[in-house]
Amino acid sequence: MRFYVSILNFVMLFCSPCLAQQGSETVKWSVEGVEREAIVFAPSKSTTDPAPVLFFFHGHGGNMKNSSRLGFQKLWPEAYVVCPQGLPTATSRDPEGKRSGWQPKIGENSDRDIKFFDAMLKTLEEKHRVDPNRIYVTGHSNGGGFTYTLLAARGKKLAAVAPSAGGSGSLRVGSDELPIVPIMHIAGKADLIVPFEAQERTMLAVRKLNHCEEQGKPYGKLGELVATTYESAKNCPVVTVIHPDGHKYPEKAPEMIVSFFKEQRRTEQEP
Repeated sequence: MRFYVSILNFVMLFCSPCLAQQGSETVKWSVEGVEREAIVFAPSKSTTDPAPVLFFFHGHGGNMKNSSRLGFQKLWPEAYVVCPQGLPTATSRDPEGKRSGWQPKIGENSDRDIKFFDAMLKTLEEKHRVDPNRIYVTGHSNGGGFTYTLLAARGKKLAAVAPSAGGSGSLRVGSDELPIVPIMHIAGKADLIVPFEAQERTMLAVRKLNHCEEQGKPYGKLGELVATTYESAKNCPVVTVIHPDGHKYPEKAPEMIVSFFKEQRRTEQEP
């Protein structure tokens, strides 16, 4: 299986100079006066190369502790794995904003979560030896939607993204300013919260965005996950991963995502 704006008024509250090897640490920031936090796993396997960085954004109502149990740090022991905590966020299913989540679009909630991402990445780049060409973002549901928001807002910093069960509200397909990066999109055929038909439209849109071939090729199968790759004239393939269930995060998703990310490295795109 073959499995890419600056920070405003942020002051880091706490971050140890060096994360313990083979361990995790809850790191806190103040972003425009609001305390934010994330669980950060240091690489447990040493290499001579700068380390990749993988961010996972939980779904609406989720939390960083559950994110940390998905096992990305075990699947990619050479990487820094960051599991941020969202803030109470109003959505159509939670109009009072009682549960934690992420801004759905660029410009909403004062871009608090984009600024949080900037702060986290800046700390890792300043405090640790990370590879700026191997920064990856993934997330599920509301976190999958925020993955697309970060693609639109910070795509020039990213090597690849992998949204699961996410909408694409911040993608302005057809915009000359929208970055092009490799994408893996995971969707469930029985999803009723982010309907599969809407996700199909998103997958078609990003294939057009990335100048992909119309016909896909088998990419691989892992448990219930069946993946198809669409090769790109811009060297930014789109891989669609379909499973039969609803709005769930598939057990094998982290394994397939890590394999995909390992293949991708940020490169400068032609105009």
